[in-house]
Amino acid sequence: MLRGVPTLTDRSRRTPLWLPLLVAALLVAADQALKAWALASLQPDGSVRPFLPGLLDWQLTFNTGAAWSLFSGSAVPLAVGRMAVGLGLLVYVVLRPQPRLLSVVLSMIAAGAIGNAIDGLRQGKVTDMLHSPLLSSVTQALYGGSFPIFNIADICVVTGTLILIVLSLLGERRARASV
Repeated sequence: MLRGVPTLTDRSRRTPLWLPLLVAALLVAADQALKAWALASLQPDGSVRPFLPGLLDWQLTFNTGAAWSLFSGSAVPLAVGRMAVGLGLLVYVVLRPQPRLLSVVLSMIAAGAIGNAIDGLRQGKVTDMLHSPLLSSVTQALYGGSFPIFNIADICVVTGTLILIVLSLLGERRARASV
């Protein structure tokens, strides 16, 4: 710990074993519940239902690949890989307790991988339903395409990964400053 701020490797504040499992379970449950709602309430015809006008819309789509439809048609192999990564991360944080923040971040990533793996194994495709007109306007201005439609699992993976990168960079900066 440098200057009273916990780092990624600070071992003094370990996470209780149940916390990563609880975080992952709650996020997977939320992801699956929203996907079930979307399948029951939205039409896969491209119609858009505003939720937060200008920021977030409901639009049901399916993806048989990964982000931006990479590896389309590979839902089952991708699902097996996602499940292995998600369960592997959870086993890691349970068997090798980490600082709380790192455990939560890794649990978020695990939950996202598991949530999309469940879809791939059960349906052969991932259900997406969140569309951001704001993000689409940015990507259209940059390269002419719309921002992908996403789900809670995607949010968990992307947000968790970004937090992990930021924490790693901050840890390196602190380590260099203390030398």
